[in-house]
Amino acid sequence: MVSAETASAGTSAVPQLPNHKVKIKKPGQRACNEKNEKGKFCGGHLKRWFYAADVLEQECGCVEKVWGPNKEVYRCEFCHTLYLPNPEDPRGVNVAAIGQQSRFGFIVPSKEEKATAEKPTEKPKDQILKDPK
Repeated sequence: MVSAETASAGTSAVPQLPNHKVKIKKPGQRACNEKNEKGKFCGGHLKRWFYAADVLEQECGCVEKVWGPNKEVYRCEFCHTLYLPNPEDPRGVNVAAIGQQSRFGFIVPSKEEKATAEKPTEKPKDQILKDPK
């Protein structure tokens, strides 16, 4: 179990912004783990946040000043806590595209691999019209 000291030590290494709380995602994390005033987890989905296009953020401008216009940042849909990507996570790969090890010991291929493996090879239309087989 993570104590409050460990949790605060993890967020203190992250440079905080004046108007936003900033944390680092855990490997594979997709939901917010910020606690509210009652001590319950927020649980909002973490979505990629394009802050340069956000009208409210353009008024504040603190994120773009610190990180530039194209930093990979995720934001909770409810409490708006910002999450930076974990360096252990592969970049540019979402959760559905990573092969996972099953309980039986073999690796389940990703959806992209399944789609290419199941796709039958098609003959060109010229061969279909000429060859009735």
